[in-house]
Amino acid sequence: MKVEFAPLSIPLQRRLQTASVAQWVFSFLGLAQCCTAAFITLFFTRFWLVSVLYAAWWFTDREKPSKGGRKINAIRKSVVWRYMRDYFPVTLVKTAELDPRQNYLMGFHPHGVLAAGAFVNFCTEASGFSTLFPGITPHLLMLSLWFRIPFFRDYLMSGGLVSSEKESASYVLKKPGGGNALAIIVGGAQEALDARPGSYTLLLKNRKGFICLAIEHGTPLVPIFSFGENDLFDQVQNPKGSWLRLIQHRLQQIMGISLPLFHARGIFQYSFGLIPYRRPIFTVVGKPIPVKRKHRPSEEEVDQVHQQYLNELCKLFEEHKDKYNIPEDKHLEFI
Repeated sequence: MKVEFAPLSIPLQRRLQTASVAQWVFSFLGLAQCCTAAFITLFFTRFWLVSVLYAAWWFTDREKPSKGGRKINAIRKSVVWRYMRDYFPVTLVKTAELDPRQNYLMGFHPHGVLAAGAFVNFCTEASGFSTLFPGITPHLLMLSLWFRIPFFRDYLMSGGLVSSEKESASYVLKKPGGGNALAIIVGGAQEALDARPGSYTLLLKNRKGFICLAIEHGTPLVPIFSFGENDLFDQVQNPKGSWLRLIQHRLQQIMGISLPLFHARGIFQYSFGLIPYRRPIFTVVGKPIPVKRKHRPSEEEVDQVHQQYLNELCKLFEEHKDKYNIPEDKHLEFI
């Protein structure tokens, strides 16, 4: 006998969606500190052996974040991420086929405040990445310092996040047999300082390291633009030259992470809080740009591929902006 369950009511669905987004936001804002505190505190309790054994295993496993990480499909396919997807909602849009016999280097734009689109699309199966691109395994680069935090590092790797070191990226791109996609949020933490609704400014003009990486491995480049990524939060005004921007820039140089002062809505009210607004995200994956392999490309060769990438990214934006209610007079700006 087949048992059927009644669908959840809309109010309950919305509460679950909000809760899923809240746990994601606060996992990055507070989970790292909680994991560190738990690891240290356990040393002073009768459970001290847990921290000792973890420390020993952590030492032997220290290279894993730069060796492809450790995905856990059960976590990637968790229903929590489907609720998070439906909160905004997040939609992954395919414009071209990706050959599973090749590896790919994907450039994700823009960073946004917390890179929600990148996380949902490449660290979970909520938006159906494996269905849209069969045979392709996604990896997303993240700052190396996050992988130095006990317990938290394992949580990150379970979704497909890997260290942002060059050796880590090369490890994925040179895997034999193909079928791997390495996603890089090119603008990085610094670009997050310009993430606000209506902004289409990308920190990309002088970002050429990922281009060199693609040429050295002969890996096709795939431009990605995530419409709506910058619309999820408001940010305190921090124009270049202001004291706030100078402090943020200095902290970013020291710590490797930026600290945008952002706000949106709360869990139980819509006036103020750290929960993102319910605004749709459409992550559009462009067509691959073939790249000829060369071990040591000249500056001119790097510039040529870089300009081609910029042109394709602009083309992708212009071809799709009307579908996602972007004003006709809005264009990408590279700084």
